[in-house]
Formats: sequence, structure tokens, C-alpha cells
Amino acid sequence: MLLEGPFKTGELLLEQTPSGTAGAPDGAPLLLGILVTLFVVLALLELRNLIHVAPFLWDAVFRARGSVALENNVRVARERNALALILIIPAVLLMYRYRLYDPDFLQPFSDNIRLAVIAGVFSAYLLLRLLIYVWLRPRRRADHFRMAHRSGFTFFILLMIPLIATVMVLYLVGANDFIVRTFLYAETGLVYLVFLLRKAQILSLSCNPLLTFLYLCGLEILPTGALVATAVLL
Repeated sequence: MLLEGPFKTGELLLEQTPSGTAGAPDGAPLLLGILVTLFVVLALLELRNLIHVAPFLWDAVFRARGSVALENNVRVARERNALALILIIPAVLLMYRYRLYDPDFLQPFSDNIRLAVIAGVFSAYLLLRLLIYVWLRPRRRADHFRMAHRSGFTFFILLMIPLIATVMVLYLVGANDFIVRTFLYAETGLVYLVFLLRKAQILSLSCNPLLTFLYLCGLEILPTGALVATAVLL
């Protein structure tokens, strides 16, 4: 399968000598195959919804009120949430395959355990963002605060779609892992900066500049900094 190629580790999975029971160590290739297949099936099922949501996603890139319009459309917001949930699968696979998250403490582990730990760390990152959002959420006039939080779902989709496309193109042209990783980091950084700008603009609809900055630090800079710190320091 074409989509499965970029997620292969490049290791020799079969023994060089004939054996009665040939298989892959630690079951990692099987797990990767299952996850890729699951994503492809879910993506095909959600393709119509993606086409429906796409104009709203595009609008959110260019203006903060594009995110407001998306959130005010219940159907579109629900479809957007489902798409973001599905795209967690390729996000974890890209982090694993191209070592986008590669702290030293993962080096002794097998591929199978490394994939599980990365999935756990990414889940913990999402949980931390949610907990901080719940903790900082104001009791009154929280509509724009909620919209700013949910804009993260929108920009996660806007990040993952070009990342997947980039991986497929670079895989087809035979680019090495370093080049692929460089492109993925650059695209992630660019989309994240646009996301921070749009989120700040949404928050500013009901907050003064100082409060907007403090909210942005707490809601985004803190959890993202914690994720980067675990990759650099551990």
C-alpha cells in the first residue's frame, strides 16, 4: 500500500536464514500496518465531511472571525472535531517514524514500546492542554475563550493535511529522513505561529492585551514548552 511506505522503519523484519516461524520482532510492523489501515479507512469515511469543512478551515487561516464562524455552525464544528480526532493517528505515526519526538530515554526501548510511549506522551500533552483550559476558563463571557481553545482543533487539521502530503511527496522522490524531518519541523513551526496569532486575536475580542498574552502563555506556551522540554532534557 502506498500510504504504508513512509511509515516503515527500514529494518530487516525476516530472518536471513529459513525458519519455521518467520515474523516481525515485537510486532511493531503489524501494529503500524493496523494503524495505517485504520487511518485510511476512517479518512475515506470522513472525506465528504472534509470537503464540506474545508472552506471554513481555509477561512480560519486568514481571519480570526473565520474560526468564530466555524464554531457558530454546529454541524461544521462537529465534523471538524471528528476529523481532528482521526488525525491523531498519523500525528503519532509521523512522530514515531521520523523521530520528531526522540528524547534519549526512548533509545533503549524496542520499536513497539517506543511507539506506545510516544502515543502516551502525545495523549498526555492533549490532556494537559485540556486541564489548563478548564482551570483558566472564566466563569462569565467564556464564548470567545472556548472558541480560542477549539481553534486548536482547526489548526491541527490545517497542520496534519500538509504534513501528510509532504511525507508522501518526499517519499516518492526518495528523500532521506533528515530532509523529511526538516520539512515537517518547518511546516509545524509555521502553522503553529499562525495558530498563535489567530488564537490571540480571538481572545482579544473579549480580553485586554495583557490578559490575552497571559492566557496565550498559559493555554499554549506552557503545554508546548513542557512537551519540548521532555524531548530535550529527558
